Amino acid sequence: MTGEPGTDHSPQSSPSLAGLRVAALESRMSDQTAILIERAGGVAVRAPSMRELPLDNQHQALQFAEHLLSDQLDVVIFLTGVGAKHLAEAIETKYPAEVWKAALAKTTIVARGPKPLTVLRGWGLKVAVQVPEPNTWRDVLESLDQKLPVHGKRIAIQEYGQTNPELIAGLEERGAKSIELVAVYRWALPEDLGPLKAAISGLIDGQIGVLAVTSAQQVKHMLQVAESEGLAKPLIDALNHHVIVASIGPVATETLIESGIRPDLEPEHPKLGPLVQTLAKTWKSLGKIQDERPFGTWLPQTS
Repeated sequence: MTGEPGTDHSPQSSPSLAGLRVAALESRMSDQTAILIERAGGVAVRAPSMRELPLDNQHQALQFAEHLLSDQLDVVIFLTGVGAKHLAEAIETKYPAEVWKAALAKTTIVARGPKPLTVLRGWGLKVAVQVPEPNTWRDVLESLDQKLPVHGKRIAIQEYGQTNPELIAGLEERGAKSIELVAVYRWALPEDLGPLKAAISGLIDGQIGVLAVTSAQQVKHMLQVAESEGLAKPLIDALNHHVIVASIGPVATETLIESGIRPDLEPEHPKLGPLVQTLAKTWKSLGKIQDERPFGTWLPQTS
């Protein structure tokens, strides 16, 4: 027997976002994020919050290459895939790829998660330590404790868009002989702030029901823009009271909490797919979405 139009009585029907509007702060993977949200039945509101800019002065990258070629490094820690690519581009303005990568192969290589691992394997290099999920600085240190004691080692860190003082302090406490920081890019606000400003307004006035956070820096940039518009407090109030806040993992969650925002969910695996799946499965049970509340204009319309 056929049910009511639009209903699915199958016990195996997939969880759905049921037309919820989801503000996604992702920039580099904006397309993939939107596709996942829409496949789950949501409406993606793209609000890019950051961009990665190669540094104008690549002195650190070239100095790193010089130290590699003169056998002055024992361990190299790669924190990001995009950073590894920027590093290669910078070094290869002076040294051939096969030369510096051969020198890198003589060191012990550590990859923080799957993205730098993919890049390094693409270069044909052996990765000695693969840092497991959720790929935080704590996981880096724990992996080194288990597989590669760093006492007396000369270490280089390919940084992401900012320095991680906790990781550096942890390496120093473990007796690293030297720590060389290799910054090759920095995080900046997007050139066009229009979509992010519109999303902030939509979150505050109830036009958007979900905020999806996939990195800690996104939170900082969102609040920076909100502050510039005089909207930081109403935004935080909205996120804590009538917007579902979905955090991809521990680092983003810590930053949200430090900023006064209570995240509502975090997936078991800190990846984009599990984040959207967890959101689709749990949003109804979180208690923030009620038809009778005044912030329900983004809810699906019934005919």
